[in-house]
Amino acid sequence: MRPQLLPLGLSALLVLSAASCIAPSNDNGSTFGNFSTGNGNATETGDGDGDPGDGDGDPGETTCGDGVVDPGEECDLGPQNSETGQCTPACKIAACGDGYLYENFEECDDGNTANTDDCVTGCKLATCGDGFVQDGVEVCDDGNDDNADGCTTECVEGSCGDGILQAGEQCDDGNMITSDECPACQLAFCGDGYIQAGVEVCDDGNDLSNDACLATFCTPNVCGDGFVYEGMETCDDGNLDDDDACPSSCEPAYCGDGFTWAGMEECDDGNDVDDDICTSDCTSNGIFWMGSFNQGVDGQMSCGSWNTFRTELQGFNNFTRVALWGSNDPVGVECVGVAANTICQALASGQAMTNIACDGRTWNVGTCGSGIELNAQGNAVCQCTNPGYIARPCIGGGNSNWGGVNTATCTGPTQTIEVVCQ
Repeated sequence: MRPQLLPLGLSALLVLSAASCIAPSNDNGSTFGNFSTGNGNATETGDGDGDPGDGDGDPGETTCGDGVVDPGEECDLGPQNSETGQCTPACKIAACGDGYLYENFEECDDGNTANTDDCVTGCKLATCGDGFVQDGVEVCDDGNDDNADGCTTECVEGSCGDGILQAGEQCDDGNMITSDECPACQLAFCGDGYIQAGVEVCDDGNDLSNDACLATFCTPNVCGDGFVYEGMETCDDGNLDDDDACPSSCEPAYCGDGFTWAGMEECDDGNDVDDDICTSDCTSNGIFWMGSFNQGVDGQMSCGSWNTFRTELQGFNNFTRVALWGSNDPVGVECVGVAANTICQALASGQAMTNIACDGRTWNVGTCGSGIELNAQGNAVCQCTNPGYIARPCIGGGNSNWGGVNTATCTGPTQTIEVVCQ
């Protein structure tokens, strides 16, 4: 640092120094007082022989601290010269950078011009915010109290996670957690590559919806979501209906897939055998019904076709086979023989027929809610104590206990239910 003269009151110093030169004289004309012989603090006057101090008239030697401002001295207060006062022990006016701490005017003085130590320009103690980077203590110091300019008021560089919003950051919540609303100091969004807890199930960091994680919702790509999962699905129509062109397998419907394609197939038992309930070209060997059901939703959308099926049974006699199956069990259960005719006739008329034993099962037909029920589980009609194979699509609006095939509840998982009388 450039030495800076500190307020001294130079005229006062000169007055003090001049005053110290006036001293009483002895009889020989020698001056005493601040100039005394042999005290180590002053020098004798010349004696005129050319040698200093020998009385021959040569100039006298000078001594800093004698109270006289001699050539080369800026001040001399005698015994008042001090390391903490206006006039230093070197007879220099106190100045910042002289290595002496001028009391009440300087906070420090290390005698150098470096601004990277603990004493900076102006003889001030180094502090965060003074504009000087203190080695080993500060990383930065831009001389202001703006936390958002890259150097904080703690004199460390701003960084993501410090809780201070810096340029280029959308947010900074003071942590480096990537599963919250502010990962990597950017607002969380689907596609950023970070899974936001409680909001996203997956996030693969792209905007594709044909891979394992849907870009729009950050949910796993599954059959029925309306997005074709490349390499895993051939179609996806956004539903799990098994009676359309893209059933719940997310493979295009075809005869023999086990799903009856409404309007295109009469039946589909998942095989190419011609002498069973459904031929290899997916035509029925009898009077056939199929309904589609969604878990937790009533079966009213299949009630009309159920009643049509029952009407079609009327006028026919000598049925020899009745079967009940569906997408949850493509094989299902069947009754062959005279008992099959009893069951199909009961369905046609709506007359209750219970406890019909056939092929190791007990079949029942009767009224449940607003329509007719068929069950092959031995249950009393309209009960759910032992569900398994039940068709009751007309139980009533708002009632989702429509039955199911091979299920443990009367409100089974989403599926199709099929019945045939031959």
